[in-house]
Amino acid sequence: MPPSPSSPSGTATFGLSPQQLGLVLAFLSATGFATKAVFVKLAYRHGVDAVTLLTLRLGFALALIGAWRLVRQARGVAAPATPVSRSDLGLLLLLGLLGYYLASLFDFIGLVTVSASIERLVLYLYPTLTVLLSALFFRTPVTRRMIGALLLTYAGIAVVIGPGLAGAHADLAGLAWIVASTVAFALYLTFSPGVIKRIGSMRFTEAALTVSGAAMLIQYVLTRPLPLLFSQPWPVYGYALITALVATVLPIWMMAAAMARIGAGRAAIAGSIGPVITIILSLGILDESLSPLQWLGVAVVMAGVSLIGKR
Repeated sequence: MPPSPSSPSGTATFGLSPQQLGLVLAFLSATGFATKAVFVKLAYRHGVDAVTLLTLRLGFALALIGAWRLVRQARGVAAPATPVSRSDLGLLLLLGLLGYYLASLFDFIGLVTVSASIERLVLYLYPTLTVLLSALFFRTPVTRRMIGALLLTYAGIAVVIGPGLAGAHADLAGLAWIVASTVAFALYLTFSPGVIKRIGSMRFTEAALTVSGAAMLIQYVLTRPLPLLFSQPWPVYGYALITALVATVLPIWMMAAAMARIGAGRAAIAGSIGPVITIILSLGILDESLSPLQWLGVAVVMAGVSLIGKR
């Protein structure tokens, strides 16, 4: 059962202090998120399209969240929900469409032609975009050090993507979808903190997932025959369920629990290992490859994003 993020214990769990447990949870969360692209690529081998796979993923994710909520209510541990203002409801609708609907849809479409390793590295740019968007919308100052880190990061991406285009690991259209996904997620992160403070992180995340699931189902009904959703090969359902559980719901819960114990900053640092995990999994499972020059680009990107994260 997932840990409760709202009430971290001050006592040791499994022989670990709350700080050590928080770091373990943050690492496990990053590992779970890192597997998403690999499971998606494996599902595509069975002929499923991006929209169908994403609809199944969100459907399973909402079912898992609903089941866990019922368990908590049955045990009497679910806190009573406070009313949400109309303005926050509007923001929840917009942010849910951005963060888990559009960002996920663009990402799944891009993964049709982009390798899992390159996809994960491009998505890893979202902290840099969040910095730029915060400066644009909230006049957050951007220092020279941050500008240098941004230039370093994008130079590293150029080093990784260049050989990827030549080596058929990606195409321009696919990369454009991944970049659009990164921008959508960065917008989601830029405008979500205020709502999260007012209604709570877990409640916010579950509401955003519900909005995205409803939007995805509406799109599916409007663009595809509904029976097609129930006539996929069994491996597709398996990968969709694994993606929902291992790469969506459990990482969300574990990251929330980690942040409750060690704070958002340390949790983010522990989670920065994600791209490396994705690349290692894609090399071993999907038979992808990176040249020594691309590995250098990976190191440059991670260094640049780390500098942004420290700021």
